[in-house]
Amino acid sequence: MARIDIVMPQMGESIAEGTLSRWLKKPGDAVKRDEAIFEISTDKVDAEIPSPAAGILVEIIVSEGMTVPVQAIVARLETDASAAVVVTTAPDASPAPAAEPSAPVASVAAAAPVVAAAAVASSAALPNSLEDRLRTRSSPLVRKIAAEHGVEIAGINGSGIAGRVTKRDLLAHLDTAPTPAVAASIVGLPSALATPAVATSPAAHETQHAQVWPGDVVEPMSKIRRLTADHMAQARRVAAHVTSFFEIDLTRVARIRVGMRKDFEAQTGQKLTYLPFIVQAVIAQLKRHPMMNAAVNGTDIIYRKQYNIGIAVALEPTGLIVPVVKHADDYSLGGLTKTINDLAARARSKALKPDEVTQATFTITNPGVFGSLMGTPIIPVGTTSILGLGAIEKRPKVITGADGEDTIAIRTCAYFSISFDHKVVDGADADRFMADLKRTLETLPEPTA
Repeated sequence: MARIDIVMPQMGESIAEGTLSRWLKKPGDAVKRDEAIFEISTDKVDAEIPSPAAGILVEIIVSEGMTVPVQAIVARLETDASAAVVVTTAPDASPAPAAEPSAPVASVAAAAPVVAAAAVASSAALPNSLEDRLRTRSSPLVRKIAAEHGVEIAGINGSGIAGRVTKRDLLAHLDTAPTPAVAASIVGLPSALATPAVATSPAAHETQHAQVWPGDVVEPMSKIRRLTADHMAQARRVAAHVTSFFEIDLTRVARIRVGMRKDFEAQTGQKLTYLPFIVQAVIAQLKRHPMMNAAVNGTDIIYRKQYNIGIAVALEPTGLIVPVVKHADDYSLGGLTKTINDLAARARSKALKPDEVTQATFTITNPGVFGSLMGTPIIPVGTTSILGLGAIEKRPKVITGADGEDTIAIRTCAYFSISFDHKVVDGADADRFMADLKRTLETLPEPTA
């Protein structure tokens, strides 16, 4: 008999919790390995989570609509069908008490490792009931703020699952007499840098209130929209955003693409776009400009040696997700094309795996597909830069020939933008990166026969 704990996967480095939006199976149902069993919603992804093994779903711990921390147990699977005893679904108010697992814990999937074994190892130091364990569990940020102000988390009425104390709960608790240190800890600044003007409750600044007029239609934000809003606000707070723009002549790329497209698509079955050419050029320049592929850890800079390229994908009817091409420097042009197309297709069908939206070291967003000429994208948390691609279009340009004579020619061009974190990336560094990227794309060598 083998019982497997299924946990809430982490869908991004900065994601601390997820909402279980819908169960696709019910207790007693047989499931196949990799068959979708529930849907989750975070600010990174709205996705279906597959079963780690074939068996019987014997217990549902977390009900639909509940938000729980990542790695919290949401259900249990019995892989020995003859020994399975079905447990009824957890009540809506709170999850049922969880018994200690009687068998070694298996992983949910390679993409979403289960850490229940670690939880069992440390259970002796925690309260006995699941409700007590969840109540005293909180994010590192909440624990840090509470410690700085001498607040006992267990004494706060939490609004999270089973009374878990969230950042908003702690801020509300401290809101009666906020101090500069409180405001500083929220945005990650030293307390000495906070001013009385900033010392008002950060939660008040994160919530906007507009007057409702007659005839207006008011709809609550979806869970993914609320989380996206929080994540974007956090990204703006932790990075000093600056954006630089370059116009890049893609005429040479266009000519090469046209020349190889027919054979390429016949051989690979993949549509050849401009994006794989751009990704290859970006990787070459990230190796020359390591600051653009870095991350910030307090007062340290982490220079990533992996080149994991996030590709922003717009969802329908609304939403955004950023699947990641891991080790993108290992791919050929054909490999990049196939991988990017596959990730984009599965992103739109909510079929991405948890590890396919994590660990980006550099991100590319392409609002140009909607006709946008340029933009100032927000830098994802955990990286130092993001490249924005404007619409690719033909423009009349003045070309100076070798004889010094000027002529007007039709060129295929686009505006590229680079948003970078000025805390660690200087303007000159970003502009050198963009200048080299421009040169690479404008002098791309013709493919050999």
